[in-house]
Amino acid sequence: MWDAARVRSPASQSPPTVWKGYTLNEFQVEAARAIEAGRNVLLAAPTGAGKTLVAEYAIDRAVLAGRRAIYTSPIKALSNQKFRDFKQAGMRIGLMTGDLTLDADAPIVIMTTEIFRNAVFEDPTRFDDTDFVIFDEVHFVDDKDRGTVWEESLIFAPPHVRFVCLSATIANLQEFGGWIRSVRQQELAVIEHTRRPVPLAHRLFHQDAGVFQLAQRPKAIQFHERAAARDQRHGNRTGRRERERSRWGDKRERGQGRRIAFGPRPYVLLLDEVQHRQLLPALYFCFSRKECEIKAERSMGRRLLDRVERHRMQAMFDEVCARFELQPDQDPGLRGILGRALQGVGYHHAGMLPIHKEVVERLFTSGLLKLLFTTETFALGINMPARTVVFDLLRKFDGVQMDYMKSRDYLQMAGRAGRQGLDKSGLVIAILEDEDLLEAPLSRYHSGKVEPITSRFNLSYSTVLNLYDRLGGKGLLDAYDKSFAAYQAQTGSAAARAKKRNAARAALLARVQILRDAGYLGDEGLLPRGKLAQRINGYEIQATELLWSGVLDKMDLHQLACTFTALIHEERRRGAEPRAHRRTLGPLMQEAGEAVRRFVAIELLQGVEQTIKEPDWGIAAAVDAWSRGASVDDLERLAHSDAGDVVRTLRMAIQMMRQVRMTVGSKEQLGARLEEAVVAINRDVVDAKRQFELG
Repeated sequence: MWDAARVRSPASQSPPTVWKGYTLNEFQVEAARAIEAGRNVLLAAPTGAGKTLVAEYAIDRAVLAGRRAIYTSPIKALSNQKFRDFKQAGMRIGLMTGDLTLDADAPIVIMTTEIFRNAVFEDPTRFDDTDFVIFDEVHFVDDKDRGTVWEESLIFAPPHVRFVCLSATIANLQEFGGWIRSVRQQELAVIEHTRRPVPLAHRLFHQDAGVFQLAQRPKAIQFHERAAARDQRHGNRTGRRERERSRWGDKRERGQGRRIAFGPRPYVLLLDEVQHRQLLPALYFCFSRKECEIKAERSMGRRLLDRVERHRMQAMFDEVCARFELQPDQDPGLRGILGRALQGVGYHHAGMLPIHKEVVERLFTSGLLKLLFTTETFALGINMPARTVVFDLLRKFDGVQMDYMKSRDYLQMAGRAGRQGLDKSGLVIAILEDEDLLEAPLSRYHSGKVEPITSRFNLSYSTVLNLYDRLGGKGLLDAYDKSFAAYQAQTGSAAARAKKRNAARAALLARVQILRDAGYLGDEGLLPRGKLAQRINGYEIQATELLWSGVLDKMDLHQLACTFTALIHEERRRGAEPRAHRRTLGPLMQEAGEAVRRFVAIELLQGVEQTIKEPDWGIAAAVDAWSRGASVDDLERLAHSDAGDVVRTLRMAIQMMRQVRMTVGSKEQLGARLEEAVVAINRDVVDAKRQFELG
């Protein structure tokens, strides 16, 4: 069951090319030739196949020619990791992530895709000396919230700029490539590589059948049916089963009407087997932060490290803490990380403090952390593979309901199994619930086939303002015709195509009308309100409404910090009444909310369902205390939220306040108070630049 034959790649048909000590494989050679020939490149290859080497080749060509290169990624953690990787290679690197800016004039700058898109609109001349833009994880064009950023960047980047687009497997790669050809003037090389350097072996686990292969699913169902029949013959167990369900507390076991086996929990049995067969280290993916923490705590008794390894783990922990100037004796979170790590166990999720996540990541890369419970964000781009990957569930919340995850998401996480140079294959095991055994689309996951990417083109107010300023109303409408959405809509009858085009244009015209009604646009172009919003990136409408109302001028530094975090903060708890409704808002909070609701009312008159976000004051008390010198413990306690979420919101608020300060001018009273607010909250765990420079 557990062994998988090693899959060998066929011999390259062309002679190997050596570059910087690396022997390039066939797809890397093909990409390098395309770069030398002046083409754009769209490369799809599995995780760990060597896509980054193609990016480095393009960067090297640009730098040797005295030109610049931009490397973009969808998440800050990946941007930070790439910065460190390139820095270690001796390159002069800049970084722009929203959290911090380092050496923005360097020949190579790593930035998030949003920052690149914003820069393209603000000042395209800054890219006059740029040869290449690397788009890492370009399949994010399918992300419903942020995908439009990739499209806008590809459409509106200066014509001379070439793109190297890197991705995991894309089902409709040729279609996506055809669209890129339609919006970029250079030729495009579309390259697809399907073999992983370390092949994956997929297995399944059910409490009644143990570990089995997909072909053995019918037999596993038989085992399950026999076990269910035995349970029915022992009806007196029902009461005990209910007691077990409430005591165990696992999400799968809290589900109503689900049969619960007696004895060890299913995941415990599986991990026992994984440990016994020496298939560690393992990444165990959960779709709940709390599940990560619960399962890590329950695995403390495994004692996965011997005495020598425990000494090495302690030494590494001490070294990391010294580097980041941390004091574990004053930080219960760090002490918890060490306690788990000395047993070879850890957890990692977005609710942790950024510095705590950093410590866990450093310990995991050492190979000493044998079992890490984590959420799916750990799989995105960050190069931290394991011997084995385990899925706690195959279903996750999609924003509306629990449903089976996409094949692309499954493969993104599964791709972390198998360490190059260490493992002959990577093992992937999915734990199945009873209904999964019967209904889950298992063959889809194991086939390696993924869903086609779909355009999410949806011009934001910021983009509309920038394009209207540059191109006018007609040019703005033409923008849709260049989108991937319009390209994909070319299928079907002429009537169907016209219907899609008219609907998209109507939605765009509705946004223009809202901006007209709100006083941002006029017949001659941008009005003063629109020009103000144009200079702010992210929550630009809310910030403009607040500035225009004058409410910010009445606020002290603590109120300013609370207000800007309220623009960003969103309550995570589903189904809970927002805390802002359960507390008495001060007069300035009420005035700020009314200022934003002026624009919301105009949207509602135009029939907009998803209006701009109104201020959420749920963590205002925590931010106010933090701005007055409170501790991290106070911050988390008063916010009633995970510390990592609060820190992330504070960092975004800091960037937003800096933008607004630049807009109003630092000599103005408001500008000075905004700077004071930034200084007050940008300290300790919130100070991203300090953490980054120490690490």
